[in-house]
Amino acid sequence: MAAPKMLKLPEVLEEIEMSRAAFYRMRARGKAPKLIKLPNGQLRCRRSDLDAWWASCEERAA
Repeated sequence: MAAPKMLKLPEVLEEIEMSRAAFYRMRARGKAPKLIKLPNGQLRCRRSDLDAWWASCEERAA
């Protein structure tokens, strides 16, 4: 079974067109996509979690 696609934080920021500071403010409010902290301290986001976050944004906007 293939591992799920994991995006690095800069890739997520580029896709959602947001600065790191704005992303962390949104994350503090609980409105950001789910992130996973790796043992080395780096952050990753599953592609499926980012897609679900996009879908929830579209639902709220409708």
